Amino acid sequence: MRPPPGSERMPAILNALDSLYPRAECALRHKNAWQLLVSTILSAQCTDKRVNEVTPGLFRKYPTIRDFAAASLPELAQEIRSTGFFNNKAKALVGAARKILADYAGKVPRTMEEMLAIPGVARKTANVVLGTAYGIPSGIVVDTHVQRIARRLDLTRHTDPVKIETDLMKLVPSGRWILFSHQMILHGRTLCPARRPRCAECPLDPVCFAKDKTK
Repeated sequence: MRPPPGSERMPAILNALDSLYPRAECALRHKNAWQLLVSTILSAQCTDKRVNEVTPGLFRKYPTIRDFAAASLPELAQEIRSTGFFNNKAKALVGAARKILADYAGKVPRTMEEMLAIPGVARKTANVVLGTAYGIPSGIVVDTHVQRIARRLDLTRHTDPVKIETDLMKLVPSGRWILFSHQMILHGRTLCPARRPRCAECPLDPVCFAKDKTK
């Protein structure tokens, strides 16, 4: 039997997420928009836990955006080595710092268009920064957790993150985009991991059509 359209199930899905994670927030520790941008770039293919272990020392060594812009690439790469893909991430961080200093007066911009012009920034990173640092609902963060859960809930049939985001933005009210992103990510870390989802404990089970449900 074909599942009902996602729009019919969204109120139940949102209510369940609200009951589970009423105050869900970004797990990346930061003090300002620039630090959040750095942390989000480092989080690619890396856990937030690892990033949070690296950034305190990183921000002590490079306390300002100008320090990142002037950083030695090999030296910076070694500082972030444990986050993986460290050479590419070091280039992105230095490039982002220089772009923001040159074009945005040293301040992380507040629009999606401007964010996407920064090296190392795609829609996921831009949505994290705009939503968490500035409270701007520019879209929905689609990381591996959101991608997996959206497909399990049959809210999308796509695998491309941008197409998944488009589908979710049609279903979730814009005023909920920021919280919804945090809730979905937290749900993926707790009850709905890639392996052995804890379906028996999940209040979303009645509206979930995942093929890999656990008994």
